[in-house]
Amino acid sequence: MTSPRLIVGLGNPGSEYADNRHNLGFWFIERLASDLKVSLTPQGKFFGVVARVGELSLLQPTTFMNRSGQSVAALARFYKLMPEEILVVHDDLDLQPGGIRLKNGGGNGGHNGLRDIQAHLSTPDFWRLRVGIGHPGERSEVVNFVLQAPRREERELIDHALDRCLLAWPKLCAGDYAAAQRLLHSKAT
Repeated sequence: MTSPRLIVGLGNPGSEYADNRHNLGFWFIERLASDLKVSLTPQGKFFGVVARVGELSLLQPTTFMNRSGQSVAALARFYKLMPEEILVVHDDLDLQPGGIRLKNGGGNGGHNGLRDIQAHLSTPDFWRLRVGIGHPGERSEVVNFVLQAPRREERELIDHALDRCLLAWPKLCAGDYAAAQRLLHSKAT
């Protein structure tokens, strides 16, 4: 089992995006950094804000969602990381608010942040922690939907899912993805 050495939370920089559904990955990184008692600091060479805990890096790209791969690839190259040592946390339209799925590889599901990371790493074979935000119902509404704050009841479900992800952190950190999947894919309590 390979332990993750890079946890990437996807989102868009700037206060105007802070509460958007698309910034769910940023929310997770901020909570994980707080739990680990580390501070995220700007790192220009990585095009993001970064915290280090031993061999582990936490990253919030500041390149905007569609250019996330630039940031991920810069840090991965610098620390000589393999794709299987990278865990990307992101919002997922295909899961109901609060739904969680942990998987390795696969497509990008139309997620532009994932698409750019796959392009920069030249592979889809990295871990993803997908947290549901629901779908607006109409494809034409997706951009507006992800760039808006979730409704109060949706935010509560998402926050509960992020709590569950943090509870699974010891298993994730140890590289025990199967145990983390059992915990995360079970029905929420």
